[in-house]
Amino acid sequence: MRSSRHRDTAGIAGGAGLGTWAAFAVLALVVDGHGAPLSVDSGALSWSVGHRPEVAVAVARGLTATGTGAFPYVLVVLTALVLGRTARQRTTAAALGVACLAGGQAVRYGVLELIARPRPPRQDWMTHASNWSFPSGHTTTSALAAGLVIVAIAVRAPRGRTAVCLVVGCWGVLVGLTRVYLGVHWFTDVIGGWLFAVGWLGVCLCAAAWWLPARLVAGPTTTAGGPVHERSHSA
Repeated sequence: MRSSRHRDTAGIAGGAGLGTWAAFAVLALVVDGHGAPLSVDSGALSWSVGHRPEVAVAVARGLTATGTGAFPYVLVVLTALVLGRTARQRTTAAALGVACLAGGQAVRYGVLELIARPRPPRQDWMTHASNWSFPSGHTTTSALAAGLVIVAIAVRAPRGRTAVCLVVGCWGVLVGLTRVYLGVHWFTDVIGGWLFAVGWLGVCLCAAAWWLPARLVAGPTTTAGGPVHERSHSA
């Protein structure tokens, strides 16, 4: 049976995830039904085009490259390997993190094709881009990776976690903003990516809190005399 703590965690994560996805659904309906770019989209793109010194563009390109490909997966796996207390915890956390990222990307692709929102005008692009625009893929993936890392750090690293979580969170936000700055996404694409990521992360955390064995979440139990390590069981 699940403990009350696990049920509470699952309820909070699931509620937050569904609530955020409701906000995402509203934004998707607005974007899909509006046709022309929203005023906030046009304003953000106009500002970006007018403020592009070479150094800033180079930094933005480097930062935006970390929001896709192998980097988010490597970040999540390394976090799991460093913070896990047992080999089983490390393996499970790494596998679940990769599954959360991959699953989120797959669902996002479905939404992407369903809404089929065009990107900003190509003449404003400062980096390569492909496929439709809403929600932003780089934004979604980096936000998901940042969220997974922050959750792991908050649970496993009581010392100095605020500063590390702040750095990781800023990375996730900045990757999204670079997509607007480089002209390949509308600002509402980025907001949609953030909302989608938080919603998906909430659902994944709810599932993990509900079904994952407690010993893999809590690690070795402790007593007054010190930690008690998991016993190995023969087959």
